[in-house]
Amino acid sequence: MKDPYHKILNLFPEYANAENADKALIERLFHPIEMKKGSLLVEENTIPQYLYFINTGFVRVYYYHDGEAITCHLNCPNGFITSFGSFMAETRSTEIVECITACSLLRISKKDLDLLYQLSPKWAEAGRKIYDQSIVYNEQRTRDILTLSADQRYLKLLNESPELIQQVPLQIIASFIGIKPESLSRIRRQLIS
Repeated sequence: MKDPYHKILNLFPEYANAENADKALIERLFHPIEMKKGSLLVEENTIPQYLYFINTGFVRVYYYHDGEAITCHLNCPNGFITSFGSFMAETRSTEIVECITACSLLRISKKDLDLLYQLSPKWAEAGRKIYDQSIVYNEQRTRDILTLSADQRYLKLLNESPELIQQVPLQIIASFIGIKPESLSRIRRQLIS
């Protein structure tokens, strides 16, 4: 990627013309990395070391329940990802964070994130907005799982994030919307016919 900081710097329109000092902080504290498909960003029972910003690729967060992998979060370019609760509290994660595809990422340690917030009121405010969006997203996701049918959850994902449907394997999509892969295949067949 030519400029790995372009997307993160333009994430918030109000920061598109960020002062040079704010841009320099991002470039100093976020480090670009390339990860292969299947790479683990956070392993189960470890303390997450980094928060990641996705420039390209798709990442999932999952955990095991009764031997089955349950996908609790999917994210795509311009999103932040890690095992958030464990990263912020610096505790061991029960989740696994995996690159579903090859990914170009920026990563920042907890210590450097705290430093960024301390040194830049703009980025501290951006962090608060991202955290608020995450809470709203998680509340809506919980409500959807409880109130929408499997068909409705799939259609909502298809409408809101078609790139996930195109790039993420169906068994992961099925896990994410809380159904078995064969049920997802049935839903997809019904939509086509």
